[in-house]
Amino acid sequence: MIDAVRTAFGTPDLRKRIFFTVGLLVIYRLVANIPVPGVNLEAWLAFSDQESGNAVINFLDLLSGGAVRNFSVMAMGVYPYITASIIIQLLTPIIPQLQELSTEGESGRNKMNKYTYYLTVPLAFLQAVGQIRLIGLSVTGGFQQLMPHFGMSDGNILPTMVTLFAMLGGTMFAIWLGELITEDGIGQGISLIIFGGIVSGVFPNMAQILSMDDMTARIFTTIAFIVVTLATVLVIVYIQEGQRRIPVQYGRRVRGRKVYQGQSSHVPLRVNTAGMIPIIFASSFLTFPPLIAALFVSGNGGFIDRIATAISSFSSVASPQDAPVQFFAYWAFFFFLVVGFTFFYTDVMVKQQNLAQTLQRQGGFIPGIRPGKRTDAYLMSVVRRITFAGAIFLGVVATLPGLLALLGAILKIDGLQNALVVRGSGMIIVVGVVIDTMRQLESQLLMRHYEGFSK
Repeated sequence: MIDAVRTAFGTPDLRKRIFFTVGLLVIYRLVANIPVPGVNLEAWLAFSDQESGNAVINFLDLLSGGAVRNFSVMAMGVYPYITASIIIQLLTPIIPQLQELSTEGESGRNKMNKYTYYLTVPLAFLQAVGQIRLIGLSVTGGFQQLMPHFGMSDGNILPTMVTLFAMLGGTMFAIWLGELITEDGIGQGISLIIFGGIVSGVFPNMAQILSMDDMTARIFTTIAFIVVTLATVLVIVYIQEGQRRIPVQYGRRVRGRKVYQGQSSHVPLRVNTAGMIPIIFASSFLTFPPLIAALFVSGNGGFIDRIATAISSFSSVASPQDAPVQFFAYWAFFFFLVVGFTFFYTDVMVKQQNLAQTLQRQGGFIPGIRPGKRTDAYLMSVVRRITFAGAIFLGVVATLPGLLALLGAILKIDGLQNALVVRGSGMIIVVGVVIDTMRQLESQLLMRHYEGFSK
């Protein structure tokens, strides 16, 4: 990897692409510090510091790459575009027109990308409203101090629209930067935008570890940070790159007067096909019910009030010592949700690819398996078996903060969960983006090597 980077900087064209990518990432981080018009920044920073363990703030901050902590115009990041992409993917096998576009090659992909952009705009607008309202529900009686002119009452319509369009513009600007990186830089632009936001929070989190008052806790937390980071990276690389190769044999083909002999190949089935999408689904599922229940908390001590209070505080327990039953119930429920969503999303993605039909159309078959429905059933059974390992892996990665909090309670070390400088779901993105970027860099070097050889 080091040799590839050194060689890339020695190639003028690649060096220009790398500097272009880094420059756009710097611009993104600069814009991410511009606050949204209409927010009382001092009150917001005071609130976010006090609510550092708030599940809503942490979840939204992860999706935006750290931009929620200072409520910038990039507070939504590129998440509306990701949501639109997921919706288009899920609708493709349902809507015949989209299914036809997916088989039309480059022109079909361009049309589907255009539909994704069209869907991103209303989703971004709706998410801006929902994100502000979600934060408002998590603030106990002080939301008007944070956003004093937000609402549809008389005199607040224009400031509200300015706030919403500023957040919409920030999202579209981030998507545009990502597209520029993809076209003229190195790597996948949207992924690098998310990567830059996640990595920007590493140094502040490390400074928080080094500034702990208790020397014993600081030493143990530092050691845990090194061990957890190395182990997490190794496991993520091992699982993310793991695949089951299904052998495929192609029969003899006659084209004109030429006879092509049969060839052997394979179909790579990844252990973790879903990526981190199941973690996002599970986090959303666990975040919204407590917020809805908070609307019904009246404080009168009635039956409905007690149920609403229990549900609204379900995701706010940070230590097993405070409420052990609620703590274990939350993290166990989170684990099983991630596992369930992993199987669901993997099934949808694999069925959408129509591997059995593609193999049959190309004259390929799996030895010992009849083409058609038998091949499809065999491939799905293999996918579900290897997805079990990927689902358990995602579940453990998602519950790492809870596992560290439990370990800290057992060892009586406060703040041990701070050793997780980058949350497990964020680490999956970081490792995946680094691997993908290095592969693209090596492919660019290989291409230029062949060009130089041909000259």
